[in-house]
Amino acid sequence: MKAYLELPEIELMEQAANCQRDRLLIRLLSRLGCRISEVLALKVEDMDFEQCTVTILHLKRSLKLSCPTCKSRLGNRHQFCPGCGLKVSETVRSQQEKRRIRVLPVDDTTLEMTRGYIVVLSPIDGKSRLFDINRHRAWQIVKECAEKAGLPTLVNPETGKVHNVSPHKLRDAFSVHAMKTDDSGDGLRLLQEHLGHLNFNTTAKYRKIAGEEHRQWYDRLWLNLPR
Repeated sequence: MKAYLELPEIELMEQAANCQRDRLLIRLLSRLGCRISEVLALKVEDMDFEQCTVTILHLKRSLKLSCPTCKSRLGNRHQFCPGCGLKVSETVRSQQEKRRIRVLPVDDTTLEMTRGYIVVLSPIDGKSRLFDINRHRAWQIVKECAEKAGLPTLVNPETGKVHNVSPHKLRDAFSVHAMKTDDSGDGLRLLQEHLGHLNFNTTAKYRKIAGEEHRQWYDRLWLNLPR
């Protein structure tokens, strides 16, 4: 049972796509390593064909609850305020938005594929989104293309659960490929920045998957011992 996709398998998925839109969706997910929400939010104006870059906006919303009397923070299940002890009938809700923008390089072939797709969609303005589909449909497209390509299901190395090929598995494939290519300190730092991880440990997990460090460590234990 495999834990991640190889690049030739992703190429098979692209070939199995029914249309240019689906092929580009798979290409951007696998070549940029972006989250599905980030790819679906891409607009034409986010593509810079002169600089060979794409601008990714990651928007994260969080909801905060507070007591209307003493302004103490409240959990969703609080019936009484932990600060003043009064029964909470109404809470003050404040929605906070955290915006993070990162500019990613794009390879030439992916840029040309995107340019050709935009031409097919013309006339189109810069604020139009590249993809006119929702998250659920995007997941369906990726799953269907994987099945047409004859790809197996994948196992989560941390939980052992078996999953169908999904958009996030394409992000994983990008990360593992990047780690296999360069697992130095600089490589880890650049991958963390590229993926938009705030926590370094989230990025570091790909080093273990890509390098099979546990197996290599174990094999070294018996390297010089008689058989």
